[in-house]
Amino acid sequence: MSVITKKALAASLKVMMGKLSLDKITVKDLVADCGVNRQTFYYHFQDIYDLLDWIYTREALDSISNYRTYDTWQQGFLKIFHYVLDNKKFCMSTYRSMGREHLDLFLHQAVFELLMAVIEEVSADMQVRKEDKNFIANFYTYAFIGIMLEWIRNDMSEDPEFIIERLSVLIEGDMEKVINKYAMS
Repeated sequence: MSVITKKALAASLKVMMGKLSLDKITVKDLVADCGVNRQTFYYHFQDIYDLLDWIYTREALDSISNYRTYDTWQQGFLKIFHYVLDNKKFCMSTYRSMGREHLDLFLHQAVFELLMAVIEEVSADMQVRKEDKNFIANFYTYAFIGIMLEWIRNDMSEDPEFIIERLSVLIEGDMEKVINKYAMS
């Protein structure tokens, strides 16, 4: 029952964000739309931003868990693009509201975890310090997020497949080269 209630609240929030800015939606409005009481909402979530985090984690992060390898990172990143595109009104509302930080955090978490898994795979037979792996993952994470935020800012008009193709060409072989530079002798 708990997951059903969370999904119902999530669905209501997404519908409401298609019409209103996140900043204009209250818990009172949300529970009225969803048909539950405030106590039920607060049993599951601290506030609307907590629900927002739950939505991004549940719907997007879980969907890329099988694409965290050197051979599949492109599909994982493409899934993130498609999630944002398939939920355009919801993500744009988050992007243009005080909830923007939650979108940024979601993107950082999704991309960082994907890239860290790739780095761990590529460096499996090397001795690379954890701090160096984190640095490499953060560097590429911020580059990817910058590209994605620019895509969002431009109303998601460019084809995600084209973006991923360009990224693949740009960084092909670079991950191994960078990791080799950081490997301890």
